[in-house]
Amino acid sequence: MSRESEADLPREEPLPGALSEALFGELVAFRRDLHMHPELGNQEFRTTAAIKARLEAAGLRPRVLPSGTGLICDVGTPDRGHPMLAMRADIDALPIPDAKTGVSYRSTVPDRAHACGHDVHTTTVLGAGLVLAELHRQDRLPAPVRLLFQPAEEVLPGGAADAIEAGVLDGVGRIVAVHCDPRVDAGRIGLRTGAITSACDRLEVALYGPGGHTARPHLTTDMVTAVARVAADVPALLARRIDARAGLALTWGRIESGHACNVIPMHAELAGTVRCLELSAWRDAPDLVHAAIDEVATLHGAKSEINYVRGVPPVVNDPAITELLHNAMAARRGPFAIEDTEQSLGGEDFSWYLEHVPGAMARLGVRTPGSNARLDLHRGDFDADEAAIKVGVELFTATALLDGNRS
Repeated sequence: MSRESEADLPREEPLPGALSEALFGELVAFRRDLHMHPELGNQEFRTTAAIKARLEAAGLRPRVLPSGTGLICDVGTPDRGHPMLAMRADIDALPIPDAKTGVSYRSTVPDRAHACGHDVHTTTVLGAGLVLAELHRQDRLPAPVRLLFQPAEEVLPGGAADAIEAGVLDGVGRIVAVHCDPRVDAGRIGLRTGAITSACDRLEVALYGPGGHTARPHLTTDMVTAVARVAADVPALLARRIDARAGLALTWGRIESGHACNVIPMHAELAGTVRCLELSAWRDAPDLVHAAIDEVATLHGAKSEINYVRGVPPVVNDPAITELLHNAMAARRGPFAIEDTEQSLGGEDFSWYLEHVPGAMARLGVRTPGSNARLDLHRGDFDADEAAIKVGVELFTATALLDGNRS
């Protein structure tokens, strides 16, 4: 084909809503401010106020949730005949110290840090909302969207349940989100159809028995041995009582017993998490865990009290919404900016929204390309390449435009 005939071919118009360098710079500053002032779940008053003020400055009308933290904001005029697309961000931080060095935006709050990237999630949804608001003023937004800034994602069973009860999904037909992934380079996203996270519950166990002198363990319940056997044997029992493909994993994070070397204690405690890849196995998990703990504890003469705290089911990405995210990223950056991602054993309360409406979550790459750093989430030294903010905004705005045009 000649150059002349190539020039005559129709070319697909690029999507509107490119992120300006000025707004990108403002968003980086906004993210750093959040990073310096992290707030725990249901305590995000400063964070909520900052988001609200910026949305109002853009002429929007955000509505704070009844709990006093978190908010929603509609861009465009909702139409009851056409359910909206919602974009969700979580806004809370973690109760761990910020261990980063060499940056100006370290947390200023002792033992508090945005070590899971929620400040990045928040900034991308805010940025997308500001871009889409400008398109709406230009009459170029094909359908309204809802911005959802959710509190308390890190607090089991997650702030999503309270947000849903407050009506954040009223008028919403589908929902999307991103989650930072330090294994993926900034400039790329990871996608997966079906389950992309696992279920996650919290487990607390107390064991009791008559204590005594270490010289006469045969006259007591040897509590240290009992708690050690529960810690070791219960996960092994579960591995034989449920299909291995379900991926159920009990992992202990705390174990305590005793105060003196020559005293057999009367009490011991364990705490951990139960994670599961499959929804059906997750529903059976509490009964299986209770039975296994009681069996092992009884074998060693201990009585058990079990506090099994239901957490969140797996996030199961809807095929059509996953395809929408794929097409949006391809439209902005090309198909080579998308990679397949594996199912994570991490939990995410975004799953509660998917019990009501179809949706999907993408992994947002935050690793600096070429970096050899092995950063991970929920670590005090976690940080994100801020180029990811631009990618997140591009993804959300393109998703809104493609979704609106097909409605």
